[in-house]
Amino acid sequence: MPESITAQNGNTHNLPGTWYLYIVENRLGHLYTGITTNPQRRIKQHNGLLAGGAKALKGKAPIVYKVLFEIGCRARAAQLEYEVKQLSGAQKRKIVTTKVLHDSHCVLQQFHG
Repeated sequence: MPESITAQNGNTHNLPGTWYLYIVENRLGHLYTGITTNPQRRIKQHNGLLAGGAKALKGKAPIVYKVLFEIGCRARAAQLEYEVKQLSGAQKRKIVTTKVLHDSHCVLQQFHG
């Protein structure tokens, strides 16, 4: 199983072709799940610092990463994103608390982009 690590802003795990599944929390305490190849860029988009953030998060900054999982390929990341989006809020919070999603472990406990 992948090892859990904490990364600073200089994320060295952003390799070409690597996909990440993330759960963020907005200022209202709501969780949002998504996938990306560039966690630093994506959190800036969600916070309105760059164009391209999710409509569901517009005007709800600050947005902070709660968990970030290195998945690998896009197909698997999209499949897991769909599965997580089907979960209840309590089930998503359990993922945030345990920092485990199936056989993947969180690669960022907290990320400031």
